[in-house]
Amino acid sequence: MDQRPVTRTPKPSAGWKLAPEIAREVQGIVVTGFGSLPTGRALFLEIGEPERLDLGGGAWLRTLNRVAPVTPAIPPSGAQDRAAALAFTWTGLARMKLPANALASFSRPFREGMFQEDRLRRLGDRRRDEWQETVLDGGPLWSANTPLREPTSTRVGAYDVAFEGEEKHVPTPITVHAVLLLYTLDDASADALARDVEDAFRSHGVTVSHRLPLVLDVEAAGVSREHFGFADGLSQPAPFDAAGAVEIEGRKATQAEPVQGVPLGEFLIGYVNGHHEKAPGPVVPGEEHGTADPRPQDAGLPPHPEAQGFYDLGRNGSYLVVRELRQDVAAFWTSMDRNAAAIRARDPENSGHVTAEWIAERVVGRDREGHLLCPAGRRAPHASGMPDNSFLFHADDPHGIGCPPGSHVRRANPRDALAPTPEQRESLLAAANNHRILRRGRKFGPRIEDDRTPDDADRGLLFMCLNTDIARQFEFVQQTWLLNSDFATLFDEVDPLVGPDGRMTIREEPLRRSVHVETYVQMAGGDYFFLPSLPALRYLASL
Repeated sequence: MDQRPVTRTPKPSAGWKLAPEIAREVQGIVVTGFGSLPTGRALFLEIGEPERLDLGGGAWLRTLNRVAPVTPAIPPSGAQDRAAALAFTWTGLARMKLPANALASFSRPFREGMFQEDRLRRLGDRRRDEWQETVLDGGPLWSANTPLREPTSTRVGAYDVAFEGEEKHVPTPITVHAVLLLYTLDDASADALARDVEDAFRSHGVTVSHRLPLVLDVEAAGVSREHFGFADGLSQPAPFDAAGAVEIEGRKATQAEPVQGVPLGEFLIGYVNGHHEKAPGPVVPGEEHGTADPRPQDAGLPPHPEAQGFYDLGRNGSYLVVRELRQDVAAFWTSMDRNAAAIRARDPENSGHVTAEWIAERVVGRDREGHLLCPAGRRAPHASGMPDNSFLFHADDPHGIGCPPGSHVRRANPRDALAPTPEQRESLLAAANNHRILRRGRKFGPRIEDDRTPDDADRGLLFMCLNTDIARQFEFVQQTWLLNSDFATLFDEVDPLVGPDGRMTIREEPLRRSVHVETYVQMAGGDYFFLPSLPALRYLASL
């Protein structure tokens, strides 16, 4: 076991919360993953045409507030037995009859949706009109089914610049306008709450078009494992805000923690982000048909500080990326078995330590308990016994002898590993932190009985993350780090855990081993969602 700190004294990131005046306006999922509620349901909703309803487009939100109200980010005074979060796709907000100029004010990635042609390419989902092997056979099941962009033209200097519109549209069988996340104590209460919600929505023309059972089975050691068997959800950014919007252990977190510190504006619209500017968000007009519209003010939306005559719909909200990722557990472990056997056959004298678990740990970058791999073994746990995540790479493992450069952990957050010289470590760490995401995913489906024997059960991870700049954060991580074949001095290799079939290099001294990784994870659906603040939800309920 490696007992040395990688760069500094180990210290886990402390839990954080928002200042009370802000917390009461923010959805609770921004601050917490509701870890005290181990069971849940993800209900993907399709909203009927408002013209067919007698109660108005927002009436179902008022009903939801009675059946399963969205949980604010204020810590509960007593034991919490349920929680809820709600987010909308762009087509969902259009179905809610949000004004056209408000719809146009959202960020471009959200307006286009995850299934826009260029976005599918950079996410590695579809190329040359073909779904990639990392997508469910036959194509994804669900999306927002965002329509094609209309042709546009503009004048730049002396030139007319035209956009002819998209020629391709890749519809999915299931359309999702919103996702309602329900968290409870057990399966019985989760099923009962989901039934109550569905019954209440029926008269409003809102139906559940897709659903997933969410699981968080925390072990006695304090970790939850994803279906491949590795501790998950261990390393998260620690938000801070110079104006005092974030609190940690009863004090204002106005400065960044040394390793994990990320400005609040990376995850919450309206606050300063990593580029030292307030993260922009959508607006709604203060007038409708030439007369003052009281609904934004009545809902508690603040006037936008820069857009005169508009109200700030985005403040205290965020963008939620959702991807349903199915895991083939048997394929993963049988592949590790084959690789271990091949290495031992090629190098019988020096490979007695190579097992399926040894290779799998290097694919992930951690051992099964979540401890980082280091040149001398595994990083020592924190004094609490939990894995320590306040580590950097450059000083003690610059060449990836312990944690391989292409491992999932090192690709998903390279920290300072990409610095070419010691003098550039802090700059590269700051640059990496400008692409961080706040993960809120949970696994779904039953545990597999034998991890070498396939069965017919659907299981995997409902990946969810919060960010205020989808292109700079989530899409950058996916394209530039996970799926970059030339990442960190590597050549023709991509992420070995979530990428397609290919090669992975494992560096040892004095050897360098090469293993063949397969497709273990497939995307079954996904899209970009807007997670509104509580005042924004009240405004939507008034439409």
